Amino acid sequence: MSENYQKIVVGTDGSKSSMLAVERAARIAAAFDATLIIGCAYYEDKEEASKTLRQDSVTILGDDKAQQNLEAASDAARAVGAKSVETAIRPGTPVQALMSIVNDNKADLLVVGNRGINSLTGRLLGSVPADVARQSDCDVMIVHTVK
Repeated sequence: MSENYQKIVVGTDGSKSSMLAVERAARIAAAFDATLIIGCAYYEDKEEASKTLRQDSVTILGDDKAQQNLEAASDAARAVGAKSVETAIRPGTPVQALMSIVNDNKADLLVVGNRGINSLTGRLLGSVPADVARQSDCDVMIVHTVK
């Protein structure tokens, strides 16, 4: 394992909170001269989206909206200094998508915002930050984007 981060994954759903996490991840990527991989999950249809009980995340239907979110996030990442920026879209829940992107890219660091971690729903059902921290084999940074 390298002492420096070489591949950093950050998730976005297009929300202001997730964009703050993208900017933090981009600054870390710039500092380590690492590749930043911005990921976004989407649901293929309303039925699939309705299976997700949590209401603490933005529901993205279709990969067109996910692609728009990734373009905005990529621009924001480059604006704060990230040089090597890639994007990845995966169908499914945010946790499933992020874990897939992390594993496929053999990432060293996963960055997520803390939205949902302190909500009642998050405490009862789990939240994206808590779930990925439990499941990830790489370092996880939870950025305090919501106080």
